[in-house]
Amino acid sequence: MKPAVRSRPDARGARGVGGVGGFTLIEMLVAIAILAVIAVLSWRGLDQIMRGRTTITNAMEDERVVAQLFDQMRIDARQAATDDEAGEAAVAIGGNSVQIVRGVYAAGVPPRLQIVRYRLTDGRVMRFASPPLGNVGEVRRALSAADSADGWTAIPLMGGVSVFATRAYVPKVGWTTRMGDVTAQITQNDNNLKVPLLGNAPLPRAVTGIQIVVGAQNLALPITRVFLIGE
Repeated sequence: MKPAVRSRPDARGARGVGGVGGFTLIEMLVAIAILAVIAVLSWRGLDQIMRGRTTITNAMEDERVVAQLFDQMRIDARQAATDDEAGEAAVAIGGNSVQIVRGVYAAGVPPRLQIVRYRLTDGRVMRFASPPLGNVGEVRRALSAADSADGWTAIPLMGGVSVFATRAYVPKVGWTTRMGDVTAQITQNDNNLKVPLLGNAPLPRAVTGIQIVVGAQNLALPITRVFLIGE
């Protein structure tokens, strides 16, 4: 009687063709789960980077707008005319606005005067500017004109503004929000004028500085700036 021959499983059937094993279902699920976790973490990291980049970009844009506003104010204040050149107060404040009569200087053109007004309008700081003016009569007519008069320009400088407060510094009075203090100082300077001593020297300025406070939605706290007049 011949002994029974036991069959052995084909090695190629157990390990696959060529003896290389494949992935099991559990291994595939684990791999997919790991890739899913990595994808979620990568997406969150990328989202945070994009949000941070957007925040930085917006902050830089807000800073640029604020800097542009104050730079223009500084230039206008530095080139402010004197009170006698303007025929009245060269700097006027009131409510949510400030007005400056300033000089306009260009090569080959005689110096002229210009009226600029900063005003809070519908949550936006606007800069209104008159055309160049050749004499005191034109200045007086422009001072009584509206911001929308012919020849005037209007430039929006900063939006989302909730606070735009102004004060003027009058010597011997200090910081004030009353134009009466400014006109009283002009009268006093005019009465104290000594022609033999001063000659053609201009009257002392009634306002030597202005303070601007700007508060906006994108600012954590209001920003305060002080500008010297005719520095």
